[in-house]
Amino acid sequence: MNKLFKITIISSLAGFLFGFDTIVISGANLPIKTLWNTSPLFHGTFIMSMALWGTVLGALLGGIPCDKYGRKKTLFWIGILYLVSALGSAFAPDPYTFSIMRFIGGLGVGVSSVAVPIYIAEISSAQNRGRYVATYQFNIVLGIFIAFISNYLLKGIGGINDWRIMLGIEALPALLYTIMIVKIPNSPRWLILKKNNTKEALSVLKLIYSTSEATQKIEEIQESKSTNNTGEKLFQKKYSTILWLGFFIAFFNQLSGINFVLYYAPEILEKTGLAAKESLFSAISIGFINLCFTLIGVRLIDKLGRRYLLVLGSIGYIVSLMGVAWCFYNSASPALLISFILLFIASHAIGQGAVIWVFISEIFPNKIRSYGQSLGTGTHWIFAAIITLITPLFLDKEKGIFSDNPWPIFVFFGIMMVFQLLWVIYKMPETKNKSLENLTKNLVSKK
Repeated sequence: MNKLFKITIISSLAGFLFGFDTIVISGANLPIKTLWNTSPLFHGTFIMSMALWGTVLGALLGGIPCDKYGRKKTLFWIGILYLVSALGSAFAPDPYTFSIMRFIGGLGVGVSSVAVPIYIAEISSAQNRGRYVATYQFNIVLGIFIAFISNYLLKGIGGINDWRIMLGIEALPALLYTIMIVKIPNSPRWLILKKNNTKEALSVLKLIYSTSEATQKIEEIQESKSTNNTGEKLFQKKYSTILWLGFFIAFFNQLSGINFVLYYAPEILEKTGLAAKESLFSAISIGFINLCFTLIGVRLIDKLGRRYLLVLGSIGYIVSLMGVAWCFYNSASPALLISFILLFIASHAIGQGAVIWVFISEIFPNKIRSYGQSLGTGTHWIFAAIITLITPLFLDKEKGIFSDNPWPIFVFFGIMMVFQLLWVIYKMPETKNKSLENLTKNLVSKK
């Protein structure tokens, strides 16, 4: 294993905590609802979506510490946020304290979705950037998979407080990650652009390139710095194409319904007639398929390209979402419905799941990358939070709008994926095998 890959694995472990933290709540969802007797509105606003509102804030503001203190220090404090959140959620005495602790964990998720893709993109070469940044997504789904398994194995342990163990167990990987992150180097582009430290930047670049290539790369980065205008702002006409690309890929990611399915998987599966324990076990299959097809996406992203994977994923989305809607509408067998759900997960994993963090981290110029990443991830998490917040209003057994049959929700998501397919075909550029500096030249308007 080369040193660069080791650095990538360590930094991308923030993705494991991201995936675990966001999905572990699915096992605690129903026990908490019963314990604190929460209304659908309170449950959606505080218990389920509070972490996502923390994520929104973390994503929108994550570019600030990335630029000021560096990618590495930001990654370290992400680990601290996860650690505090895991322990605080596990020991929370009431729903309000619980919500605050989940909000803190959400801050970690939001900032990590900005810092990690930027960091990995900036230490990688054009030839391996796609699969290295996608390693972050792989760790996210690995965290999701382990969270589903953990919830299943811990169900019933500790009696009515088993959910506390489910949430608290995250403290162990959070502590390990925080210790390991100390060993990684700073981003070479941050060192040059923010600290004017070419010596340290050169030593990092030599992990990626030969000495002569590393020296040439230093010159390219310094050239991008020399063209930097004082007070460079994100929202300028010359960046309009990039801004819309960052917005739409994040927008469509959430309008696929992926968080709707992942966060509420056990509850959705219970609507098919599965018992609580069986629904948690079936949720493991969702995590497994997500993991396998993300690995395939990681392997293919630098070979086939970002656009190809999104076209493939979009078609799979449309077929699977309409299939799920049909199954609910016609009360089809649980086995058939679960098959369509698994197809949906596979389509996401090989398409949007593998591409989104890579694409957003590539398209913004060096001088505004942190803030551009915040815009893209902020958009992603705003829509994720909204969807998670309103879901209980649709699914609640007694007061939900579609409490008996949620088929219209899946039709809506399917229609949105038709729009995504059209956007990818007609508007999305290919970014594979292009350096970050060359992408800037191609995507930034010269007017």
